[in-house]
Amino acid sequence: MARVLIVDDSPTETHVLKSILEKNGYGALSAANGEEGIETAKKEQPDLILMDVVMPGLNGYQATRRLSRDPLTASIPVIIVTTKNQETDKVWGLRQGAKGYIVKPVSEVELITRIKMVLTQD
Repeated sequence: MARVLIVDDSPTETHVLKSILEKNGYGALSAANGEEGIETAKKEQPDLILMDVVMPGLNGYQATRRLSRDPLTASIPVIIVTTKNQETDKVWGLRQGAKGYIVKPVSEVELITRIKMVLTQD
């Protein structure tokens, strides 16, 4: 079973994503901000990370960039999951090293489809 790390400062959003993941057979870990997300990723080595963008302190773009440049976490794919839906936001997120970009509110079908695509790319 693939383990997915959810990095989001909203307990509600984390709960929704965790429910979708577990219902579809994925293990779910969570972190409440970018810094905690990086620490958890290094310690737990999840198969995939779902990263919010707008968070206090280290935002999702910054955290994704750090993860993609660190040899310990560079092989862990990141999908950005955010309310930011401008094309420039998406381009910037992918430039930081993200493998996908999903706009909230998340559709279960889109999320699981994207996760499966990213996990089978390796």
